[in-house]
Amino acid sequence: MLALETKATIDGWNHRGQYKVAGLQDFAAARLPLERMVLDLRHDSGVPVSTALTQLPWAGFLVDANESAPTGRSWLQLHGEARIVQAGDVIEVQPSVGKVGVRYRRGSNGNVLFATERCNSYCLMCSQPPRQIEDDWRVAQLCELAELIDQDERSLAISGGEPTLLGAGLPQLIRHCASTLPQTHLHVLSNGRRLGEGDYAAAFRDLHPELSWGVPLYGDGFALHDYVVQSEGAFAQTVRGLYALERAEQRIEIRVVLVRPTVERLSALARFLYRNLPFVEHVALMGVEPIGFAKANHEALWLDPADMAPALTDAVAFLTGHGMRVSLYNLPLCVLPPELWPYAQRSISDWKQDYLPACSACAVRSRCGGFFSWINDHWRSRAIAPIPSLAETFDE
Repeated sequence: MLALETKATIDGWNHRGQYKVAGLQDFAAARLPLERMVLDLRHDSGVPVSTALTQLPWAGFLVDANESAPTGRSWLQLHGEARIVQAGDVIEVQPSVGKVGVRYRRGSNGNVLFATERCNSYCLMCSQPPRQIEDDWRVAQLCELAELIDQDERSLAISGGEPTLLGAGLPQLIRHCASTLPQTHLHVLSNGRRLGEGDYAAAFRDLHPELSWGVPLYGDGFALHDYVVQSEGAFAQTVRGLYALERAEQRIEIRVVLVRPTVERLSALARFLYRNLPFVEHVALMGVEPIGFAKANHEALWLDPADMAPALTDAVAFLTGHGMRVSLYNLPLCVLPPELWPYAQRSISDWKQDYLPACSACAVRSRCGGFFSWINDHWRSRAIAPIPSLAETFDE
């Protein structure tokens, strides 16, 4: 697990700001004004310390110690691991609290544009419990962040909270990303409930060439879905939102978190998706993240993944047999029957992904997504064990 924030000694900054961390490659590319970049002068950065270089109008310098900072210029020194911040990352310097946050990490599989802390659902297993605060200011901050992200970045998620609660701010953000990151796949994680209101979904038509939506559906009827998201009427609103997205010609993924009540109706849900939402391009069946509200609702949610095999096998076979693409997220290979391994993805964001001691002797560790860093005995499957050899059924 690699932290997204660290304490730091910060000198010369009077207000918060976002900056690209520059190595020689970023300096040579000359894509951004130097005033929006922090030059990495740490000893292992490979950047030569020269007066000609340090006299340029950088926003500041990342140094190992204050003695190596150019005189009279802004600088910062990390207190955590040096690898928390590397060249190409985008950092937020927070002088009032003496911290540096990583808002984009070059090469990471888990970069997120965090849109809002607000949400209109209260899912039993929510990993990011909502706060009802006014944070529309994030739109401008995220537009600024998008300008600093590598233009060849493959994908970004837009998440929260519920991003659609930004109202007009969400299409504004996506439109800005279309101009700054036109080749980057944007995946909006939304509960879909507001997308069926008026012509809101139509605002996203042709907005970005690489835009898709991940929308959760937890049951084949209103009772189960509304129970899981703890919001009456949510099922009907979500289904209306999904049809509105289809009318707006949007790409859609259905996301199903595998907790006890959803697994019990998984076969029925698979058939509901095929009959009623055949336009969906991908179905993600996801292991629960054991944090946030999930910890308080363990008894209602927990089902050992080893006991999900019959339901998972049936759902995957039905959906793939009817031409729908399926993936399994957040589930280690050892808890799955080998015939499901080809569908298992390394989906856990690298900054919160770990392996257990049992994994050290596993023959398929390099192909396995491992575990969330905060897994504990309450969320550990009895089936976790090293796989001694590569199973013949694994899709090479």
